[in-house]
Amino acid sequence: MELSFTQGRWNYARWGGHDPISSRNAKPPGVELWATFDVPQHQVDASWRNLTHALSGLFCASINFLESSTAYSSPQWSFKSFATNIRYGTLPREAVCTENLTPWLKLLPCRDKAGLSALMDRPSIYRGFYHSQRLHLVSNEFDLAAASSGMVLEQTLTVVLQPVTLGSGMTSSVAIQQPSWSLSSLFGRKVSGRCVLSNASNVYVQLEPDLVSELKTTSETQQQSDVENLISQAWSDMSFEMSESAVRVIQEANGFQKESSLLYEFSLENFSDSRPFDLEFRWKRPVTWSSQLAPLQAHRFLMGSGNERGAIAISLKSVGRSEYAKSSVNEEGRCSLRVDLFQVVPWYVKVYYHTLKVFLDERLHSLADVVERTNVSPSEDKVSPGLMEIALRLPCDVHSVILTLEFDKGFLHIDEYPPDANQGFDIPSALIRFPEIKTKMHLFEDKSACKSPILSKLQEESPVLWYTEVLLVPLTTPDFSMPYNVITITCTVFALYFGSLLNALRRRVEEEERLLKSKAAKPSGPIGVLLSKLSAKLRGKPLEPPPPSSSSKVSYKLILRVILVAGIAAAWQYFYG
Repeated sequence: MELSFTQGRWNYARWGGHDPISSRNAKPPGVELWATFDVPQHQVDASWRNLTHALSGLFCASINFLESSTAYSSPQWSFKSFATNIRYGTLPREAVCTENLTPWLKLLPCRDKAGLSALMDRPSIYRGFYHSQRLHLVSNEFDLAAASSGMVLEQTLTVVLQPVTLGSGMTSSVAIQQPSWSLSSLFGRKVSGRCVLSNASNVYVQLEPDLVSELKTTSETQQQSDVENLISQAWSDMSFEMSESAVRVIQEANGFQKESSLLYEFSLENFSDSRPFDLEFRWKRPVTWSSQLAPLQAHRFLMGSGNERGAIAISLKSVGRSEYAKSSVNEEGRCSLRVDLFQVVPWYVKVYYHTLKVFLDERLHSLADVVERTNVSPSEDKVSPGLMEIALRLPCDVHSVILTLEFDKGFLHIDEYPPDANQGFDIPSALIRFPEIKTKMHLFEDKSACKSPILSKLQEESPVLWYTEVLLVPLTTPDFSMPYNVITITCTVFALYFGSLLNALRRRVEEEERLLKSKAAKPSGPIGVLLSKLSAKLRGKPLEPPPPSSSSKVSYKLILRVILVAGIAAAWQYFYG
């Protein structure tokens, strides 16, 4: 099982896409959950529902929404080639906050009170460009071939932060293109030592191959032509310096890259509250380099306009790295690259899979020449989403590949719209997988390196993965204010009708007439009589007696009013009921 909470999108062009760290830990926005079950086929869905409810309560999230059959799918081979009885679901719009991070930290031995987890300052993490907390659980309890039975829990927190620029210490006015950093400037905290329950707490600083190549080029101009001299002169190098001395420097064996990366290892054994660990990395001169990219850069976007139909386009562009083609030569001697595409589409986006078109270098090609394998499961209204798995076999010299699919937009019941329906509906990220291109760190044989779990994990071979963007599809939405307007108008009409009706039924005409006669016969007092006489004399008119009662006219008008209101209410209920 693997569960990830992600905010932001991994920038493959700037942060890399071929190295093990980015390929393993880059996740789609929102929540992603997949699990494989060792149960009979008819019990997989029930196990999935129990799992989603348990994780929802544990991490204070809306993972229970994945229990619906419209929210998860069953990929066959494109997502996990070795897995059976697998279920996969995503919530692209799930908001990630501290209420999700706190349960994740509680699973650690010392929580966030000691060790490396003490760096997990919430404001520092959530103001970054990208952060993803991942929970990977493996159980071999029922595996008879396993040496020992049990469960293995892996927790990974991936954060991309913008360092606060520290003082460069340079006397010249040359601007440094990359800022210096320290742990306290990134997280606002220092590490006071390792967790007492942990076997080891290490910090690794990796210099990527392109950065090593750039530094080696500089060192060659200073008559330091080999990497070993670079390692020995790292603290007095003209490019950078670190505040702490590394326990050891691990060099990666040369793979497809021209240069090998370097890992500086720092142990927290000798640090305490009186001497906290605060690693500082300070640049001395501007250095520019690029990260390792995947063979093809993938992007996805929508085409068309209106609320009736549209199209999904997936674009793959070559990065121009010829070294990826060395391990992709088939038996006929041709260089080819296999690309697996996995995409899940909600049921209200009705995709026509027979409209699939593939363009190589802006030229339309036959599907039989490009598509090697397919698995398509069309969506069913309010039952299941649409699933598409495609294996493409592309020539190595291709520059651009575009896949297009047409779709119609469905209609939802008013109860199925979310509260922010006018914002649009999300289509989860598609997964691009390169099964023939593996990524791992080729470290030299070192017995001590095998003891580190993180180094052992980085040396495991895994395919290169790439998640595309989340698409926002606008659907036809009703005017949600109309029910409110109808309710208010209807209530107003009924209030007038029943108010007037009750007033007419409860009123006593004889008492009103008797009251009017008593008021007319009752003298108004000497002051009132004097004032009325004075007013009549000033107007030059004789004093008029009080008018007779008009109760009969009033009763007729009241009856007509009640009949009118009743007729309006009946007509309203007939036409709009």
